Amino acid sequence: MAKKKKITKDDIISLYMEYVLEQNKNPSSVYSFAKVNNFEEAVFYQHFSSFDTVEKEVFKNFFKNTINALKKSKEYINYNNRNKLLSFYFTFFENLTANRSYVVHVLQGNKNQLKALKSLKELKKDFCEFIESLEIETIDLKEDRLEKFQQRSIKESAWFQLLTTIKFWLEDTSSSFEKTDIFIEKSINASFDLIDNTPIKSILDFGKFLFKEKIHTN
Repeated sequence: MAKKKKITKDDIISLYMEYVLEQNKNPSSVYSFAKVNNFEEAVFYQHFSSFDTVEKEVFKNFFKNTINALKKSKEYINYNNRNKLLSFYFTFFENLTANRSYVVHVLQGNKNQLKALKSLKELKKDFCEFIESLEIETIDLKEDRLEKFQQRSIKESAWFQLLTTIKFWLEDTSSSFEKTDIFIEKSINASFDLIDNTPIKSILDFGKFLFKEKIHTN
């Protein structure tokens, strides 16, 4: 009998992604998944409770890899909040593009959209903490409860914007997903201009882009 492999948490994630891509389906059970990859089933449960938690960890890792890449950039430290968020988006979507087949399988191949969104639960948590760390300047409302509501609204709006961008990217058929790059730049600029109370030019610019895309896809 072949000796069982020593498997790490990252190994399990890689093996899971590999299985999904090669079989075009999720493993039927932890037992069969462990057997195919020659490691003890108990090792899986040392790191994860189910395949759902593995999927959540995959997207969490996309975020972590993005932040690690940004931290290595000396220029990033000196960016303003707008450019920090733009840098995050461009780097994050490079990570998604490098793993596009897997992301498409999870987010588009799953008929249960609620389950697909659950795969992004840990990503949402980390992303909202990232948005909070930017300390984006807002209107001084002179009231703690209103300030907290405003900050929560910013995080939820930013999360919705990220989801919208992911959806656009999933449907983008342009070369090198260049339309997604345009979408990112225009949507982020429009969002920050709204906060700065100088929205007209960017919002109209973003609106024209969306209208043009709608015309082409209909």
